[in-house]
Amino acid sequence: MTERSIIFFIAVFVAFSDVTGQEMSYGPGYQTILQNNPAFTGSEGDGYLRLSYLNFYPGNNYNLNSVFVSYDSYISGIHGGAGFFLADDYLGGIINDLRGGFSYAYHFQAGRDIFINAGLSASCYYRGFNNGEIILPDQIDPLNGVTYPSGESITERGRAVFDISTGVMVMTGRFIAALSVIHLTTPELSGSGVQSDRINRRLNLNLAGKFVLNTDRKIVARPVVMAELESGNVSGGLGTSLENNSFSLSAVILTGSAKNIDLQAGCSLKTGRILLFYNYKFNLHSNNKMVPASLMHQAGVTLSLNYVDKRKIINTINFPKL
Repeated sequence: MTERSIIFFIAVFVAFSDVTGQEMSYGPGYQTILQNNPAFTGSEGDGYLRLSYLNFYPGNNYNLNSVFVSYDSYISGIHGGAGFFLADDYLGGIINDLRGGFSYAYHFQAGRDIFINAGLSASCYYRGFNNGEIILPDQIDPLNGVTYPSGESITERGRAVFDISTGVMVMTGRFIAALSVIHLTTPELSGSGVQSDRINRRLNLNLAGKFVLNTDRKIVARPVVMAELESGNVSGGLGTSLENNSFSLSAVILTGSAKNIDLQAGCSLKTGRILLFYNYKFNLHSNNKMVPASLMHQAGVTLSLNYVDKRKIINTINFPKL
């Protein structure tokens, strides 16, 4: 097989070895939280535009890249937050997954110090194929390499499906707890009609807190806990973010049913209305020799586009900067 075809097959195997639903997972970061739990929509109050670029298994030429964009804000006239997200996953130069959706979260007060957000999102999921990059078995010549054209043909066409997700978030004092169910419609992208080809429902749990460590320097610790359950496979993480008004450092330990132990470390820098952030995820231990040490780079920017009068909002939070 040629180098290009070997890279593609390895890339697809590695990318989906720990993801039963055959979709890219962006990890525990809060900068892409909108597509994992619509209840977070508008929960920071001001209107924020978030842009992320993710490179999976960097340094291995797997060509697995994702771009994520979202915007959300609190809108007093609808008693909650509204927003949208777009995500494009480019897998090995052959598969292209494009997702886009809108989300809404209703904010209400359930007690003297208990606030609840109930969210719902509707999205479209499109999977396209670049058939020109696929090398079929009859094209492989042991002496001359790849030969064109192929005697076989691939008629795989792009397919679009509709999806719905829902979530709830509870805020009390310095703590937040959020639960969501993603892929309520269990969309099936292959068009085969086979149940096993559907993207399974995923249950997400997020917990976070806020503890002031130094009032003079405004240093805040934000411990985080996250967990995912999908088709019997469990994964989770535990970590914290140390922040002040302009800088933050974060670290999260991740593990799951695959028995991998990963570490995601990151930092951010805020100046005015602009937040720059970077995360690096790498494998500490794995029983799967195919898993590289370097798992993901994530770089991005968050822009505060519009200010919302906080006096008109029931309650707002600040996301952990990771």
